[in-house]
Amino acid sequence: MTRDTDSETDVQDEEMRTDGGETDTAGADDVQLDPWGSSTVSDYRKLFEEFGIEEFDELLDEVPNPHYLMRRGVIFGHRDYRPVAEAMRDGDDFAVLSGFMPTGDPHIGHKLVFDEIIWHQQQGGDAYGLIADLEAHSARGLTWDEIDEHARDYLLSLVALGFDVDDGTLYRQSQNRELQDLAFELGGKANFSEFQAIYGFDGETNVSHMQSVVTQMADILYPQVEKPKPTVIPVGPDQDPHVRFARDLATRMRFFKVTEAYASFELDTAERLVVADAYDQLRELVDDDHDVRCVDAAVLLESGTDAVDFEDRPRYDDTFGAAADATPTARAIVKLKNAGMEPLRPRTRFLDRNATEGAFDALVEAVEGEKRVFDEHVDAFDLSRTEADELAREIELDNDGYGFIPPSSIYHRFMTGLTGGKMSSSIPASHISLLDDPEDGYDKVKSATTGGRSTAEEQRELGGEADKCPVYELYAYLLSGDDDEFAKKVYDECVGGERLCGGCKEQAAELMEEFLEDHQEKREEAEELLENLDFSLESDRRGVAPNGE
Repeated sequence: MTRDTDSETDVQDEEMRTDGGETDTAGADDVQLDPWGSSTVSDYRKLFEEFGIEEFDELLDEVPNPHYLMRRGVIFGHRDYRPVAEAMRDGDDFAVLSGFMPTGDPHIGHKLVFDEIIWHQQQGGDAYGLIADLEAHSARGLTWDEIDEHARDYLLSLVALGFDVDDGTLYRQSQNRELQDLAFELGGKANFSEFQAIYGFDGETNVSHMQSVVTQMADILYPQVEKPKPTVIPVGPDQDPHVRFARDLATRMRFFKVTEAYASFELDTAERLVVADAYDQLRELVDDDHDVRCVDAAVLLESGTDAVDFEDRPRYDDTFGAAADATPTARAIVKLKNAGMEPLRPRTRFLDRNATEGAFDALVEAVEGEKRVFDEHVDAFDLSRTEADELAREIELDNDGYGFIPPSSIYHRFMTGLTGGKMSSSIPASHISLLDDPEDGYDKVKSATTGGRSTAEEQRELGGEADKCPVYELYAYLLSGDDDEFAKKVYDECVGGERLCGGCKEQAAELMEEFLEDHQEKREEAEELLENLDFSLESDRRGVAPNGE
């Protein structure tokens, strides 16, 4: 989830799309994603290659009425967002959730996430906004009084920007018992070695900090407590470790794992592809799939041809093993040889992960058609993978399970600080607080670093470097609003040498001043809405905050 934006960084790319999205460059330092540190993401392309984040542009056409942050490439990546887009198109249930660690004033970097939550709510999603006060207390060492003050400011800005409090959910981690109960259950599926590998925790890490991580996992899955549904978590890329861990825990909580299988033994994904291809080839050589045996596939894979003698099959009397570094084909051959004359037939498998005895028995009863029941799995021969997934979730929900769907995520680019470095809550000149006096906001923009040339003549001749300009980012990310033509006009005039930095900053400063005036008027209106919520803005907790890490 989006947390304190001290980790937002300067993005120095070589080109920028004229619709406001930045392209990616090679040769940057290795990417490290640290949810609490100051991770630098100078090459977004590496996030696709190293962490499996997918390019958002590839599914933009599947999103109805996409937000301007999507259209301009500010939202640049996603993890499994298609189920959310599909639910949006079909009018099905879906949810959006993100959280805020109240360590300082909300600023224009946070507005990106506020807008993403609100847009998904407007598209029909169940919207959740949370205050990560347990994390702020345990990981950053804030007192409860400090947290209370900042929490109010975050919520007021969220509501002022358009969050519908009557149709959405707001909560604080420390005050949500249902959330903490879920965190307790998730903690049973996590272990310390994972905290070490993912977050770098060690023997000096306080236990409350570790507990706050499990609470964040519960936050991410919280929209599905009542009913499983596609859920998107809008975040900066530095928060991706949280999303990946939550997806893992969602899967581990499931009663059953549904896979495709071909025999009684287990195959990993790569081995399964090898065996599936061998089975398809063998089916063309026989009339009945019952005539295909595991040994036939072993012979075919070992020979590399279809020279399989179904009348004189070889017999393997020994138990074979495969080297740890063996190829998928070699591993598959070993397993097929060990299975010998066992029929090779495609089936859908329900593996027992966490099922109660009653749930397992209910599954066996519910599977129609031909099936085979083993101690820890059930093979169904007449169910498709999709049908099996639906049945597994139905049985789980009927037997007090959660049936979680792995959460999705979308990733936005960090805003460059007005001073040219990273945008940081601890460096006032680098950001514009949503609480800043409008005149101060005007002055900060006027004082901002630009991507202009050293002289006006050089600017007219060579054009400005809008891709390196914090002021242009203000236009693309905020000041142009939904007006893509205006954002493109500013960009084209800059790189074409028609727009000089003085006039550009003056226009941006005036727009920023107007935005802050309007936002703060709406914050005053939001006061009453917030007061009427069943939500306490003051903590009744006691204690000294542990040292931040």
